[in-house]
Amino acid sequence: MSKKITLHGEFVYVMAILLLSLAVAMLSAANFGVSMIVAPAYIISQKLGVITFGQGEYLVQSLLFIVFCILMKKVKLVYFSSFATCLIYGAVLDLWRKFVPLFNPDITAPGSMGLPVRIFLFIGGMILTSFSVMLFYKTYLYPQVYDFFVKGISARFDKDRTKFKITFDFSCLAVSCILTLVLFRKFVGIGVGTLVLTALNGFIIGWFDKLFDKCVDLKPLFPKFAAKFDL
Repeated sequence: MSKKITLHGEFVYVMAILLLSLAVAMLSAANFGVSMIVAPAYIISQKLGVITFGQGEYLVQSLLFIVFCILMKKVKLVYFSSFATCLIYGAVLDLWRKFVPLFNPDITAPGSMGLPVRIFLFIGGMILTSFSVMLFYKTYLYPQVYDFFVKGISARFDKDRTKFKITFDFSCLAVSCILTLVLFRKFVGIGVGTLVLTALNGFIIGWFDKLFDKCVDLKPLFPKFAAKFDL
């Protein structure tokens, strides 16, 4: 059996934020439909026009955070670090979309690239989304609220995380469809890519999860600090 690679959870956390925000930027540019998870934030930002995609994430994740605390039947100060992750993620997402011309909708209209480029962006974005979410599940630092919700609630009620994630994804898809039809009376941000992501995301995360455990030994750089993040 090959020796595992040792990584620190803090490094994994930073990588998860960078890769997930990049993945969302790629999927938005491909224009086959954004992830069902971020679709509500995207739809709201498109409707209001005065807030960015990342700022739309702040609004949606704030509401989900309230639901999380209600279901957990408690509020711990450390829980708010999940929203801090949301703030960082949203800011990095906006930076990707501002400074990379291919991702900036004011420079390159979403879906205006050639089909091969769009397919590459979509497949790459889908893989990176699943991989980065898996990384969030592995680190002790709390992920953004979407993934913190899945991680915390599945543990709270002793549910299989992969199965719960799939259920959560389909629930987000349903909410997104209702939201876009109410606000626009047509599908905005929802496309065939959204359906593909909804169907495959949970399974790909599960596959990455098993592969990661086989290859990586994850240890916190600051063990005493990590102990404070026990759910």
